[in-house]
Amino acid sequence: MTKSTAHLKAVSTTVTEIPFQPASLDIWDKKYRLKTKSGEVIDHAIDDTYQRVARALADVEESPEKREEWFEKFVWALRQGAIPAGRITSNAGALAYKPATSTINCTVSGIVRDSMDDILSKVHEAGLTLKAGCGIGYEFSTLRPKGAFVAGAGAYTSGPLSFMDIFDKMCFTVSSAGGRRGAQMATFDVGHPDVADFIRAKREDGRLRQFNLSLLVTRDFMEAVKADADWQLAFPLSAKEVESDQLDLSDGSTIVWREWPTSEGYIANDEGLVACRIYKTIRARRLWDMIMASTYDYAEPGFILIDQYNEMNNNWFCENVRATNPCGEQGLPPYGSCLLGSINLTKFVVEPFTDKAHFDWDTFREAVAVFTRMLDNVVEINGLPLEQQRQEITTKRRHGMGYLGLGSTLTMLRMKYGAQDSVEFTERVTREMAMVGWRTGLDLAKEKGPAPIMEQEFTITGDMLRKRPELKRDGFKLGQKVKGKVLHARYSRYMQRVAEVDPELVNALAETGCRFTHHSSIAPTGTISLSLANNASNGIEPSFAHHYARNVIREGKKSKEKVDVFSFELLAYRELVNAAAMPYSDKAEEQLPEYFIAADEVSPKQHVDIQAAAQKWIDSSISKTANVPTDFPYEEFKDIYLYAYEQDLKGCTTFRFNPEAFQGVLVKDSDLENTTYRFELEGGEILEVKGNEEIEYDGEMHTAANLFDALKEGYYGKW
Repeated sequence: MTKSTAHLKAVSTTVTEIPFQPASLDIWDKKYRLKTKSGEVIDHAIDDTYQRVARALADVEESPEKREEWFEKFVWALRQGAIPAGRITSNAGALAYKPATSTINCTVSGIVRDSMDDILSKVHEAGLTLKAGCGIGYEFSTLRPKGAFVAGAGAYTSGPLSFMDIFDKMCFTVSSAGGRRGAQMATFDVGHPDVADFIRAKREDGRLRQFNLSLLVTRDFMEAVKADADWQLAFPLSAKEVESDQLDLSDGSTIVWREWPTSEGYIANDEGLVACRIYKTIRARRLWDMIMASTYDYAEPGFILIDQYNEMNNNWFCENVRATNPCGEQGLPPYGSCLLGSINLTKFVVEPFTDKAHFDWDTFREAVAVFTRMLDNVVEINGLPLEQQRQEITTKRRHGMGYLGLGSTLTMLRMKYGAQDSVEFTERVTREMAMVGWRTGLDLAKEKGPAPIMEQEFTITGDMLRKRPELKRDGFKLGQKVKGKVLHARYSRYMQRVAEVDPELVNALAETGCRFTHHSSIAPTGTISLSLANNASNGIEPSFAHHYARNVIREGKKSKEKVDVFSFELLAYRELVNAAAMPYSDKAEEQLPEYFIAADEVSPKQHVDIQAAAQKWIDSSISKTANVPTDFPYEEFKDIYLYAYEQDLKGCTTFRFNPEAFQGVLVKDSDLENTTYRFELEGGEILEVKGNEEIEYDGEMHTAANLFDALKEGYYGKW
């Protein structure tokens, strides 16, 4: 811990007193404010929520003196913009009222193995995980393709998608803790024979709506697309299949060797690759066009560049990441879990909107250092329901610190999101967060001990030598044992990048080990941004708009409710500069400066450039969506994903407003006003109304757009 943290003082900036808007206080009240079962308020103000969380995390410290010292520092950091993720904010210090809840946002299922018994076992484990308030991800391409013969059942399988339906219904049924529905991610390999069915799955109204969907896209596939080459759709073979079908494993026309999440029950070579039977060969660009058409029209599937993910994974030597948490910022191993937190960057802007506007780097570093210890303490009160999950988080102690309000902060600094100066600021603020985090991780390891994995010994395998040829150069041999801290600090591609900035730090980490294996990721932060950050821009994003509507789930309401909100930077500008300012105004006295831009004014390339600048220093991943206009040209749209691949991103997601398919969570009134929804009444009459119009149905008032979505998707009246 740096010495400067010993005398923390509240720092007065010019934006700390901006009043919270009603929507922000409302979300805090519904999601994060602690109340008794009967509704009696425990947290009377937001600061009470901060003190509850700080007390719960400080009480992890070993002595009464340290508990009081760190309680004071944790409260300071929370007031200064450190915001633990929703599960921590909602559940830390709430054990007496919510004893069966977790402080962990992100989990990944154990491998869903290709057997009925294991599939149903994973449904049960997922139900317990969702009930505790955690989100969960799964890979479903481990299940054999539709039409494959199941010898034990003497029948043909219905394929992975049919089993995903079971998980979907379970998630909808289980009421996730903390006042929100369950969240799930399904990943699927781009080389699986049923990949086309996965891509098209959500085109059926109401199907798989409790899932986000993402493809695991490999370098081999991307290079095949660029070369207009063939692409094999394949699935692993068991030894019994090879014998019964008399297959030749050296026959490249029927067999391809690939990375697979497990070799158990399959045939693997000395490099860890698994023999897969080729079911079908297609042109890579044909599959690419199918993926692009689906993302253009339906915003899914997302795009996870899985080889890059594993190449840059700090735990490359003991993990094969194949699934992520529901929003994609945490790629995790089987039963992996990770806690999250975000720093509100707007809190560090001094003299905003002026030619003297600047970022308070010293206070930011202080906040990151304190917040790192705070998040590390969450491991001790994780509340995870499964023993395998608890083992994972206590062995590796990974957390994901990120930030929110980047777009708002850039505006307050008079920068345009996506411009070169904003890209440079993004890289710097992310690098500063990373370097302070790793230095604090070393200090914590010296004080409390490193993560247990750091002292574990790992045997050098052929697979490890294939992935890190420099091991052989450094004299390591097959079968030799090496401690985790050496493989983590010296041979992680990410830590090698850290060593370019501070080689002495990395040498010390290889000697001592770090308190945690991972430190950073950038989450979407939608609800905590809207509530505790007064609608500062989400995560790494620009503000969606400066005055818009947000669709929120209300318990007891039969469709989503439209809530009007203002961006934090607009509130700040009106408070500090011009109380009459409004976006899109024709009146000169109400107009905003030209640097006030929103998501649809940022080009897709600029979105990727910002993400790439941050990804250099984020050891996990980033949840980011490139918003594109409804009329954005399809051919240009496809280029976004190729550019993301070339920039070494770990993933890419886009959103184009398409009311024929669905509405997003965030909507602009102009989009709704320009969309007509048609309802067929009981007598056969057709009612046409604009999306932003209020209509009465079933004794309640709804916006036409939200009512249409609820009826079409089948969730009307089910909350």
